[in-house]
Amino acid sequence: MDIFLGPLLNILLIVISFLRWAIILSVILSWLINFNIVNTYNQAVNMIGDLLFRITEPFLRPVRRLLPSTSGIDFAPFVLILILLFIEMVLGQIGFKFFGGRF
Repeated sequence: MDIFLGPLLNILLIVISFLRWAIILSVILSWLINFNIVNTYNQAVNMIGDLLFRITEPFLRPVRRLLPSTSGIDFAPFVLILILLFIEMVLGQIGFKFFGGRF
């Protein structure tokens, strides 16, 4: 069981970390687009924005449904990052408990 659970926890932590960074990059890119620093007519910017949207939106949509609507400020990325950090800490504690920090 240790042979299977340790690598599985590592992969889950990597995926959570990747998703957290994708959310942060998505927020930064949305700010750059909204303040007209980058242009979505640029094909590279459009492709990166579309990729980040496709990665993050399935996770952000349920959080947006639960949060009350605010005028112009989207708190869903912040809340989702907090949820992901909580899950990461729980998985870290599980790994520490079962593997003594060596997972």
